[in-house]
Amino acid sequence: MQWLAATVCICGISTTALSAPVKTDTILLSPPLADNAGTGKVPADLGAMNADSPAPDANREDEEQPVAETQVATPEVLYDVDQLPKPVARMRAQLREAALSGDMERLRMVLEGNELMPTLSLTKIDDPIQFLRDSSGDGDGLEILAILADTLDAGFVHVDQGTAQEMFVWPYFARYPLHQLSPEQKVELYRLVTAGDFAEMESYGVWLFYRIGIGPDGTMHYFVAGE
Repeated sequence: MQWLAATVCICGISTTALSAPVKTDTILLSPPLADNAGTGKVPADLGAMNADSPAPDANREDEEQPVAETQVATPEVLYDVDQLPKPVARMRAQLREAALSGDMERLRMVLEGNELMPTLSLTKIDDPIQFLRDSSGDGDGLEILAILADTLDAGFVHVDQGTAQEMFVWPYFARYPLHQLSPEQKVELYRLVTAGDFAEMESYGVWLFYRIGIGPDGTMHYFVAGE
């Protein structure tokens, strides 16, 4: 069996998914006869075969053996925000407080106080707060603020440690193999997205909803959906 991997890009979110195994059938072929076919002589390349080897049973149907689903190494999921480096904990707290305040302008102050303007879209935008308002289902940005708060309350992962890309990422689903989620983890996931959303993500093999990345120095790098 072989597994096929497919890469999909949607709205700015990169995704890799595993397809179903490709079924193959084994066809037994008789060896080609030499030019002196019919003389009873065994072709030289077959003469080296063990004479005691049992002849293949052409009438036996191939039995399809179960293939275990590929397991991917999973990152450690963290929940205790007290273990965060102080700069990371400070940025998380500021973002969460701004989100729960319901005041988009308060969020603006947090973003503008960041070392750099975090990525909010994979396309060029002018006013980041106006972009978030426009992206919000209610038109005022309150839905986006709720998503931001709920995302920061989810479990997180510490990835790419010791590299320039080291990051604390919320929610951990953004860096976790979705096909390996336990029932308990799926309950956590459904607090952020619907079952329909998850079915689509699972088909692509990656998290497509909002995620937040904060560097170990407390710099917020992104709050974005898509890939």
